[in-house]
Amino acid sequence: MQKELQIRVLPEVAGEPRLLKEYLIDKEGLALGDLRHVQVLRRSIDARSRQAYYQLKVRLYINEVYQPEKISLPDYPNVANAEEVIIIGAGPAGLFAALELLENGLKPVIIERGKNVKDRIRDLKQINVHHIVNEDSNYCFGEGGAGTYSDGKLYTRSKKRGDVRKVLELLVGFGAVENILVEAHPHIGTNKLPAIIANMRECILQHGGEIHFNTRVTGLITDSTSIKGVKAQDGSTYSAKRVILATGHSARDIFELLYREGIEIELKPLAIGVRVEHPQSLIDSIQYNCKTRGDYLPPASYSIAKQVNGRGVYSFCMCPGGVIAPCATSPGEIVTNGWSSSRRARSTSNSGIVVELTPEDFKPFEKYGPLAAMEFQRFIEQKAWAEGGKTQAAPAQRLLDFIKGDLSRDLPNTSYAPGITSVELGSVLPELIHKNLKEGFLQFEKSMRGYLTNDAVVHAPESRTSSPVKIPRNRETLEHVQISGLYPCGEGAGYAGGIVSAAMDGMRCAKQINAHSR
Repeated sequence: MQKELQIRVLPEVAGEPRLLKEYLIDKEGLALGDLRHVQVLRRSIDARSRQAYYQLKVRLYINEVYQPEKISLPDYPNVANAEEVIIIGAGPAGLFAALELLENGLKPVIIERGKNVKDRIRDLKQINVHHIVNEDSNYCFGEGGAGTYSDGKLYTRSKKRGDVRKVLELLVGFGAVENILVEAHPHIGTNKLPAIIANMRECILQHGGEIHFNTRVTGLITDSTSIKGVKAQDGSTYSAKRVILATGHSARDIFELLYREGIEIELKPLAIGVRVEHPQSLIDSIQYNCKTRGDYLPPASYSIAKQVNGRGVYSFCMCPGGVIAPCATSPGEIVTNGWSSSRRARSTSNSGIVVELTPEDFKPFEKYGPLAAMEFQRFIEQKAWAEGGKTQAAPAQRLLDFIKGDLSRDLPNTSYAPGITSVELGSVLPELIHKNLKEGFLQFEKSMRGYLTNDAVVHAPESRTSSPVKIPRNRETLEHVQISGLYPCGEGAGYAGGIVSAAMDGMRCAKQINAHSR
């Protein structure tokens, strides 16, 4: 017999299979030998009271042998001679679109401006150590896209937009640990993702797909109403009657290309702010109401949102036990983001803290039309670079100094590898962002006592929270409203916000293409 239960237990009970089994035997009044196996189906932390608990959904196998479910990949056909579909970008949207095409007997041809994950590491070292930004290979561009080096958080609220379970099972099939199928907020880790991405690539190639690295798309081939192919910077062309545009939220050259060629795009508001780093032990003590975290709880995270002067001020991409990374995509700009390894073992936590912006806020840049939000981003990033000393050293301020408007006399070492420079951040951030951040931090303190401390350091800016444009598409076919056969997809097109939602959107576009290819 099988029986499913929802239970709430102490961390040490959730973390020790023997104790969990004993708890359930006692709770259900079972004989010692009757409970053959306990399968955890779902796990989340409830830290709202002074004592943290785990909420578990479990399946009991009572006098029944447990047969573990084997996660396997689809039986992909060889598509070497099948109809070709071009995919621009090898991020989560592009890769999962490719896998869906493969499964349905279509040939994915991925065109990626950056390098494969192994070669990409050299360019990350260049920006971290030598402050040199490669415009085609960095934390945002290259195999796996920004998703490869953005922590591997797999939580999404977009569960109605696609098959979350299929995305997670594919990740497990390509090498992710199976607990991502159980955790309420699953996480892979930046250290684990490259191998998973490489396994996806090999699968695509082994089944007849193509991947062209170091190939930047510089033009679309159309007859004004439908797509015919794409042009690359090296002069080569690729022909196909269906193209998935999955370039990610930082592909400014693609947004400029679309605008220049008269292909409709829209301004999309976004959020911009800073990335703040705290000692992880402090966040643990605040969130778990304890002096030390103990062995059975993970490094604590937080998610917080406040209304300030009619705007949302909220945390974004919080990375417990993580580091702040330099994510500029062009020389002469500074961009910060964060990531954690699978163990989240660093002594610091960091989170973007951002201010919600509206179309009205981009009025000073209205001459750029639908690219106004993008130019607003660029203005802040270039100002941060100039104020920080024209290197990748980020302008920074201790948190209390930020609130008071005082230049920090000294700064501690932080996890941001290129280093930081003491700057009063009011000289970097527009007043509407600076003012609302200060008030937002004061409100944060009311919900998280101890958060407001000079042991925390504010790094500027956090500016790539989402795409600054939306590329409109037909709600039914997912094709561009103007160019048939062109499928704007994922974060860069304004239809996703993270690894899983981007992956699902890529799969949706591929399914539409498959439906129209039959």
